[in-house]
Amino acid sequence: MSKMDELSEKEKMLKGLAYSCMDKELVMERGKCKKLLKQFNDSEPDDFRLRAEVLKELLGVYHKTALIEPTFRCDYGCNVFLGKYFYANYDCVLLDVNPIRFGDHVFLGPGVHVYTVNHPLDIEERRVFQESGKPVTVGDDVWIGGRAVICPGVSIGAGSVIGAGSVVTKDIPPRVMAAGNPCRIIKNIG
Repeated sequence: MSKMDELSEKEKMLKGLAYSCMDKELVMERGKCKKLLKQFNDSEPDDFRLRAEVLKELLGVYHKTALIEPTFRCDYGCNVFLGKYFYANYDCVLLDVNPIRFGDHVFLGPGVHVYTVNHPLDIEERRVFQESGKPVTVGDDVWIGGRAVICPGVSIGAGSVIGAGSVVTKDIPPRVMAAGNPCRIIKNIG
């Protein structure tokens, strides 16, 4: 028996290895996350206390200076790490099968999607619900425009701006304006 066979599906997921997303433990964790998100997304507009309590339970660590507007979606929540003064506008999706780390003073426009999950090209692997993940890291003072998509394994350097509607497939260095599909550097802003 190899070391890989000894790992749980969750351990494989967090290590970025191929795993079964239909594993009972993972299905249960996603179910718990969905219940918390329903509570969060159905909250009254002025019920900031309830939303903060739900986010603290969902994310594990939640800075009181961070703000996420409903509606918000994620897979597990526990793999999302928010810096201080984080802001996510309406309709953000963070697919966190691997860690998503945001620095301080990060702003997400409406409808930003961040994906850590990757599905195999092989048909047979997809049919048996195999997937893998790669972490995403966003540095301090980054602004990501509305409807941008950040793909698995990407890092965005501190002080950069990602234009609305961009699809970020590769690392972005610090202090640049980048936009487009695929996202590319437009200019230095340092």
